[in-house]
Amino acid sequence: MLSLIKAAVGGLAGVCGAHGHKQGLLHNHCRVLSAGLQTYVIPPDYSDVVLPERPKLKFVNKVPNFKKAKKEMKKLRDIQGPARAGHTFTNGQYAIVALGGGYLHWGHMEMMRLTINRKMDPKTTFARWRINPPYKPITRKGLGQRMGGGKGAIDHYVTPVRYGRLIVEVGGKVELAEVEPFLKEVAKKLPFPAKVMSKEGLAAMYQQQADMENNNQNPWTFKEIARGNMLGIRKVISPFDLHNHGRFTGKFHLPGRV
Repeated sequence: MLSLIKAAVGGLAGVCGAHGHKQGLLHNHCRVLSAGLQTYVIPPDYSDVVLPERPKLKFVNKVPNFKKAKKEMKKLRDIQGPARAGHTFTNGQYAIVALGGGYLHWGHMEMMRLTINRKMDPKTTFARWRINPPYKPITRKGLGQRMGGGKGAIDHYVTPVRYGRLIVEVGGKVELAEVEPFLKEVAKKLPFPAKVMSKEGLAAMYQQQADMENNNQNPWTFKEIARGNMLGIRKVISPFDLHNHGRFTGKFHLPGRV
């Protein structure tokens, strides 16, 4: 065993001596490569971020507190077209943005609340609702009933959502990579297409749509054709298409339409 150790030490000393190192008890070492200069990314500044006292999502009621529940018509226009409110950030930096229209049930909101509250760090992160609790009544008749007899009873309540509406807003002393995994998990389970975006990403999306409209080289756009009533097209298009310039087909958004 000692002979093997002596042979190893002798071979190491021979290698070091071949490179011009000094010989001796304290100089039997090999060449050490010096590390190069490394530049690190400056961490973000969260000095202006203020965390609220209750950072988690609040529980929403399944049934609104109405004195008397009233039945309503379908009103499909509630989920058609772009959002008129709640489409910009307030306090957070990241959010789940709806890319289409649809209805959110109480079960969807409870799923979002439980998933986000369990996986977020309340010491550095906060979350806020950007939608109202369920308020629109949906009626339904029981199984086996014949047609007629008037409108059915109220079965549940929903929240209508349009394109561009922010569903949940998240902020705090965190980056997008920290909150994106569980926000994506929530966005996949929603009944309409949704995407996790930051404040800069949402502004870039709106800017891209504006650039497409300003830099368009084709003069025959849907807007110009409908405005000029070419071939009497106003007889067959709806006021909804005339107002939104053909960018929406019901609750669906057409991103390539200018």
